[in-house]
Amino acid sequence: MSAATKKEKKITEKMRDLVDKTIQRGVKGVQFARSGKANVGQSPKDLIYDRGTLKLYHYHPMSDEVYRIPVILVMATTNRGYIFDLLPGQSMVEYLLKRGFDVYMIDWDPPMPSERGLSLADYTQDFIPSCVERVQQESGEEDVNIIAYCMGGVLSLIYAATHLDGPVKNLACLTTPINWQEMGLFNNWTNQQHLNLDKLVDTLGVIPADFIERSFSMLRPAAKTAGQLRLWDQMWNDEFVTSYRAFERWGNETIGLPGTYYKETTQELMWGNKLFTEELIVAGKPAKLSEIKIPLMHIVAEHDHIATYGATKPLLELAGSEDKEEVVLKGGHVSLIAGPNAVRRMWPKINEWLGERSV
Repeated sequence: MSAATKKEKKITEKMRDLVDKTIQRGVKGVQFARSGKANVGQSPKDLIYDRGTLKLYHYHPMSDEVYRIPVILVMATTNRGYIFDLLPGQSMVEYLLKRGFDVYMIDWDPPMPSERGLSLADYTQDFIPSCVERVQQESGEEDVNIIAYCMGGVLSLIYAATHLDGPVKNLACLTTPINWQEMGLFNNWTNQQHLNLDKLVDTLGVIPADFIERSFSMLRPAAKTAGQLRLWDQMWNDEFVTSYRAFERWGNETIGLPGTYYKETTQELMWGNKLFTEELIVAGKPAKLSEIKIPLMHIVAEHDHIATYGATKPLLELAGSEDKEEVVLKGGHVSLIAGPNAVRRMWPKINEWLGERSV
């Protein structure tokens, strides 16, 4: 076959592939438009504690042998916990269960108007301790491990720093901001010169989910449009579309926040930066990271546009733990946890680190 013939054949194959994908985009585009919500969070679980905005789940085991120390996943307060269990094969929960971990999760429902007064103290001195106690009762073990994501990591660190003799054996934080002066545009959104925090909280009571979601969206205003363009380009790819729909649902189901909790977070953490300066007081207790002595791991994302490396880096510098490790991985704030590469990058790190400390 001559070079010209080979070139002509290659062009023909490319054109055929282009036409096939264009046809599939049209057909599958109609299917996408007619489809309902993505089926997420499919790993079997039981709701074992239900208290307003707070939900505690226990996942069914997927291994004959289970580590002694149970693991509690602590979700960020602005989002649904099924990001840990997005899809079969794309689920950190499923990954941990199959490797012998006994997994629980602290998740959140949208706060009711009657919960507008919930505070940092409620989350760190009541909600988390109550869930830890339930896990102890359910598992029959005194010790617990915690894996906490973003603001869930902040709450878990405050809990650990104010319960120095508590049952937490090991703590793994994921993309957890410590130096809030390095939170980039979030500092602009909450600038004291422009944000009337008292009026906002007094008027709304519960900060709406739309308000929270748009504060995230404005960090990358073109991201949603770019994602939709990529979706159309990949509409023929069932695997891509399935994952896209799951992430889209998660992004659309942002959760509002109790007004008092939002106010305290803004005043104490964003404006005062007191977690970083070790001046934070919660329910009369100092929450100093330097007092935390338990084994500590912090996994951060190289391309995180929400909790930047400047915001997350100080954790290990401040923590008093002797056994502490930082892992910087490729990925973004969300893809680190549940992206297609998480199974090769982040999840094995958690498995290895916790596994040898959970016997």
